[in-house]
Amino acid sequence: MSIRHSLLALLSEGPKYGLQLREEFEARTGEVWPLNVGQVYTTLQRLERDGLVESDDDAEPGPQKTFRITPGGAEELAGWLRTPPDLSAPPRDELVIKVLVATRLPGIDVHEVIQTHRRHLIELMQQWTRLKDEEGDLDLGLALVVDAELYRLDSVVRWLDMADGRLKRAALEPPAPAKAAAPIRRRAGARR
Repeated sequence: MSIRHSLLALLSEGPKYGLQLREEFEARTGEVWPLNVGQVYTTLQRLERDGLVESDDDAEPGPQKTFRITPGGAEELAGWLRTPPDLSAPPRDELVIKVLVATRLPGIDVHEVIQTHRRHLIELMQQWTRLKDEEGDLDLGLALVVDAELYRLDSVVRWLDMADGRLKRAALEPPAPAKAAAPIRRRAGARR
């Protein structure tokens, strides 16, 4: 998550001070991601150093120092909003790594590991669904965050189900002849 760009977005609406930026960030993100006020001021200092925001030069450093976006900051924000994130390589996902490790460990039932995580994810989905039912209509930001989280969790559950099935099928198939492993990094969409 880019705190830097989120602060630029808030400042694009007009001048604000640090504590106000923290409160508005938390409110607009459904209060799901708490933000430390120290992180806000550190980020503002970097933005100011980089010429993307400016502050009242004569104001004392502290909670009432007002910051505003510069034309360079507005350009940076516009570029960030229109630039897709780099999703060409899979992220390092702890759950994927656990499943991969569990497949190779003697004495570990990988299917039990998968089902343990699956149950936990279903419980999380139920919690998010309750939150959506209770508060989703009140706060658009929260509703969007909850929807995103429900879709994300659902995709992880579906991946676990697929992995469990693939591992069960692989256990029934005779082992394939060993091939020399090539250190080729495959990219999404690459031909195999």
